[in-house]
Amino acid sequence: MIEYRIATKEDMELLMDSRLEMLHVVNHISEDESFSDELLAYSREYFENGDQTTVLALDGERVIGCATLCYIRMMPTYSHPAGKRAHLMNVYTAEAFRRQGIAERMVTMLIEGAWDRGVTEISLDATEMGRPLYEKLGFTGSTECMVLVRST
Repeated sequence: MIEYRIATKEDMELLMDSRLEMLHVVNHISEDESFSDELLAYSREYFENGDQTTVLALDGERVIGCATLCYIRMMPTYSHPAGKRAHLMNVYTAEAFRRQGIAERMVTMLIEGAWDRGVTEISLDATEMGRPLYEKLGFTGSTECMVLVRST
């Protein structure tokens, strides 16, 4: 039976392990390739102090899925008078457990928690694999956003 739970600071090693697994898979990085100390330190710090909620899906002691909602407070606008928004990221299910509703359950938990916190908009960057799930949950495409990425 799969257990779903909101991660706490006591779950730090599970959070870090699942995030690194997800980064390896999503970015097609070999498992023997390591990440920078900077990425590891900032990821750990964000899980400790960031305004976020992460859901873990566990099969026994093994994390088989994770999803994170990062809360963002922006200047209030007409459409978002409290300025509370969120960004969904790191939605991941281990390959052997995909297509069983795990990601849907994790994302639904996060959405319900966001609405309870007064969030008025949730954004995300969808992969082609994830797009059908997000559409099923009511997410739509947007033409409103432009992005500037700092080149390195």
